[in-house]
Amino acid sequence: MSRAVFPGTFDPPTNGHLDVIARASAAFTEVVVAAGVNPAKQRMFEAGERVAMLTELAAPYGNVTVATFDGLLVDFCRTVDAQVIIKGLRSGSDYDYELRMAQMNRRLTGVDTLFLPTAPEHGYVSSSLVKEIAKLGGPVDAFLPPAVHTKLLAKL
Repeated sequence: MSRAVFPGTFDPPTNGHLDVIARASAAFTEVVVAAGVNPAKQRMFEAGERVAMLTELAAPYGNVTVATFDGLLVDFCRTVDAQVIIKGLRSGSDYDYELRMAQMNRRLTGVDTLFLPTAPEHGYVSSSLVKEIAKLGGPVDAFLPPAVHTKLLAKL
C-alpha cells in the first residue's frame, strides 16, 4: 500500500498508542512512529528514552520503525517519503483540532491524514493524564505497557 507516519509526543507511550501502532501496521506497508522533539516543551522522558520505549513496543511489527522529528511534520513526511499521516482520535475535540491540521498539511504538501478512532477502552487515556495520576500516587498500570509502566515508576 504505502508508508504512513504516526506522530506524537509519546510521553509516555500508552496502550492507546500501541493499539494505533498495531492497527496502522496491519493497514500499511510501512509505518514510521515519529516522536516529536520540541526543546521548548517540558517532558518527563527525553527523546532517546521515548524512542527506546517505542522501539521495544514496535518490535513485534516488522514493518514499523521509530524516529524523531523536529519542525514541521509535513517536512518529516517528505524526508521519509510518507504519503499518509495517522492520527488516533479519542473525542470530538480531538477531531476539531486535528481536522484543521490535516487540512493544512494537505494544502502544504498533499500529504493526507487518516483518522483512527481509539478503541473504547482507551478513549479517555492520555499521556498527560497518566503522568498526573502517577505523580499523585494513583495506579496507572492498566493504561501502559508493562515495560513503560516500570520506566514511569522509576522516573517518579
